[in-house]
Amino acid sequence: MSEPVVRVSCVRHTYPDRTQVHLCGLDFVVESGQRVVMLGPNGCGKTTLLYHILGLLEPQEGEVTVFGVNPARHFNRIRERVGVLLQSVDEQIIAPTVWDDVSFSPRSYGYGDADVERLTDEALERVGITHLRDKVCHHLSGGEKRKVALAGALVLQPELLVLDEPFEGLDPVSRADLVTLLNQLHREYGVTMVMATHDVNVVKAMADMVYVLVGGGEIVAHGPPESIFRDPALLRSSNIEPPVLAELSQRLEELGIAIGRPLTVEDAAAAILEWSRQHGRFPRPVTLDADEPPAPAPIVTRTGPAATPAPAPAELAPELPLGLDRGEPAARPPAPRSGGRARPSETP
Repeated sequence: MSEPVVRVSCVRHTYPDRTQVHLCGLDFVVESGQRVVMLGPNGCGKTTLLYHILGLLEPQEGEVTVFGVNPARHFNRIRERVGVLLQSVDEQIIAPTVWDDVSFSPRSYGYGDADVERLTDEALERVGITHLRDKVCHHLSGGEKRKVALAGALVLQPELLVLDEPFEGLDPVSRADLVTLLNQLHREYGVTMVMATHDVNVVKAMADMVYVLVGGGEIVAHGPPESIFRDPALLRSSNIEPPVLAELSQRLEELGIAIGRPLTVEDAAAAILEWSRQHGRFPRPVTLDADEPPAPAPIVTRTGPAATPAPAPAELAPELPLGLDRGEPAARPPAPRSGGRARPSETP
């Protein structure tokens, strides 16, 4: 078996303010070509683990290897094989224009002008931002800045991509675009990915393997998304909000409706429909004949503050009492007997 791309084993780090992070419990292992997601609440040590992988921190205890070397001591051996997308892209973008920023790494590593031009253009094309080539980075939107930072991470065509909260601050459309882009990079180029996030809703689309961390850095569980989300209680104990579908399927199971653990709306709808067909609890979907028009919706008219149904067609109108002409108003109710007293709601 080939050596894993990343291995982190029982690492301890103490920050200058004496805060300790002990990344222990389970070894953190990333195989070549995997998409690995770390789930955990803020302050649980996700960023600390990523910084050890990037060689920005050296463990005081334990072991970290990336491509078989200690990244804190020998990062120069692997620097062109690792790309990184930081949580705050404003700290990562350092050049005035998009082309200047994306081309920074190959220029700094001594590549020739022709290679710099080629690598930069390829990175811009891979991320789909060639039209931003000459734009000033300061004027870009948040989603555009994140794509520029990603292009800079990919410009040297790394084998390992490290992402720290890559969806932070993105609107739903930009987040969906970034998920699609990262999966395309993985599918077409086989890039190994390690991502830290607390957004459980992107995990199904982004992960082959999930690691769950709790406060202080302990790694309490790992497995494919289907396995991790099978136990919402585990996620809650780790201060992680379980996906809504995971909680819904667990509640349905408690009520006797076992549909498994679907992680997408489409899968959940299909599972519920299949269960209902097997148990006969719900009618099968009704399909109208092609020549049969759908039943008309009831007509409602509004003549005052409240809506009232329109009069029924003549053939469906209820029969009126005998002796009452349809064109005449109804007679007033009889007055109360002499000496009697009308109730407050009645008209005297």
